Amino acid sequence: MAEKACKNCRRLVKGNLCPVCKSTDLTRSWRGIILVLNSESEIAKEAGITAPGKYASRVK
Repeated sequence: MAEKACKNCRRLVKGNLCPVCKSTDLTRSWRGIILVLNSESEIAKEAGITAPGKYASRVK
């Protein structure tokens, strides 16, 4: 099963519900991966990411 990206928070998910923001507004049209291990990192802060995980850098 291909991963989908949440249109709200850009989290990559395998199911039909985003575990971060609980949204069901998902898309298969995304590019690039941001892997966040520490949500306090500079990259996470700049991207607006508040929870560790895999995120899409661009979501259409």
